[in-house]
Amino acid sequence: MTLVEDLKWRGLIKDISSIELEKKLNEGGLTFYIGTDPTADSLHIGHLSSFLISKRLKEAGHNPILLIGGATGRIGDPRPTAEREMKSYEEIDANIEKLTEQVKSLFGFEVVNNYTWSKDINFIDFLRDYGKFFNVNYMLDKDIIRRRLETGITYTEFSYMIMQALDFLWLYENKNCTMQVAGSDQWGNITAGIDLIRKKTGKEVYGFTMPLVTTKDGTKFGKSEGNALWLDKNKTSPYELYQYLINVEDEMVIDYLKIFTFLSKEEIERLEKSNQENPHLREAHQALAREVITFLHGEEEYQNALRIANALFYGDVGGLSAQEIKVAFRGVPSFSLAGDKNIVDVLVNSKICASKREARELLESGSISVNGEKATDSAFVITKKDALEETYTIIRRGKKKYYLGMWS
Repeated sequence: MTLVEDLKWRGLIKDISSIELEKKLNEGGLTFYIGTDPTADSLHIGHLSSFLISKRLKEAGHNPILLIGGATGRIGDPRPTAEREMKSYEEIDANIEKLTEQVKSLFGFEVVNNYTWSKDINFIDFLRDYGKFFNVNYMLDKDIIRRRLETGITYTEFSYMIMQALDFLWLYENKNCTMQVAGSDQWGNITAGIDLIRKKTGKEVYGFTMPLVTTKDGTKFGKSEGNALWLDKNKTSPYELYQYLINVEDEMVIDYLKIFTFLSKEEIERLEKSNQENPHLREAHQALAREVITFLHGEEEYQNALRIANALFYGDVGGLSAQEIKVAFRGVPSFSLAGDKNIVDVLVNSKICASKREARELLESGSISVNGEKATDSAFVITKKDALEETYTIIRRGKKKYYLGMWS
């Protein structure tokens, strides 16, 4: 299977600027770039698909460059609905430093910052040397601009396309970069760069995009209750990432294996068959979580995430460390404990149960566990000396509902 055949099988090519590019991709040797603006101090999993494409291209003999938009990030690319909030220069610079470190560590790509070549261009030169090559009607016809015309778009946002095209030109002239790769929402900006290079130099460069990765209902992949899943494990723990990946829709898991892993076609087809014939085994989901977490954080972090997940699934939480408890129970209902307390009173006061009667019934039926041990005696007393790590008492109601008691 050629590189292009593999990319198409994985669903990783949406738009391509020239049929000639397919041959060049299979031959290797292209210098290309992907870009990201420093809107945060970490990439999130929505970025991962594009970066993994770049890694696939690198392994096929191409040369990747990551562009961090120190200049474009000061403006913000147009969103479909409203203008982006402007960030302070100090925050942008701090984000650039973090992103550069993260990308070099994860992917080993060369990193450039477009602020270095944009900062000294004055406004008159910008209009004369670049703006004159852009027809306003051409710019208005770009999808993202057209969608914003109804609600209004500022001149600053309107100029973003020119700035990104300028980046492609600079990289072509200074790094021999002849291709840009991005998500499909960047197609208009990519073609603007191709046109600018053609007009200024007479040379042909290329670009292709991949489809934006979404869930079954069209939500962006990696959005969990409105929050991104970050590649920085201090922002999103490997366990949280594990929980997200292990619970993706059955209908989507094979697509995600193609996009987010380096597993072979044969292995993914085997997992697809398992997913169809024995969905309860969740073998495909396990493979997705294993491959992504191991790639990002290493085998040890994956095993730690798996251990936490198994401890919660089987209710065996007594062996978790303080750090693992913090990770595993982030966001679960919590309550404070001080002094010895009867379990019935704790269940009611912490709103685990609505009444003492309900608390006693759940205890008698074996539906309440304390630190991984079933509690059936209504006279049981919860004390600090039995707390995990001298700090936590974990109560489970039924099979899945956990509550975290914290001792003062």
